[in-house]
Amino acid sequence: MTAVLARSASPSSAWTAAWCAALAELECGVDEAEELIRVGHAMGPEGPAWLPPSDLGQLPASLRDRAQALVARQLRVAQSLTEAAEQSRRHLRVLERLRAAPESTPVYLDAAG
Repeated sequence: MTAVLARSASPSSAWTAAWCAALAELECGVDEAEELIRVGHAMGPEGPAWLPPSDLGQLPASLRDRAQALVARQLRVAQSLTEAAEQSRRHLRVLERLRAAPESTPVYLDAAG
């Protein structure tokens, strides 16, 4: 996500409020993803697909740090999800090998006799 900064020194409060609401919605999504990763759940409840607001215009300069922090959190969550997916694939490969292995017949050796 690339934030475009506004050049205006004093953005309108409605414009800033709209951006705050959009960032808050994204932050909630990241909060949910972080919690799912923390407790080890693969998926949370499926909600409606997120659609970016089309009428916000440029990001107010006053929200730049918040937006950058959000992007950093999103990238950390994406990395954690990538690692979790790779670990799941490794576990599945091990399980497939165990299922594919022929059942062995127990062999007893009389070492004392």
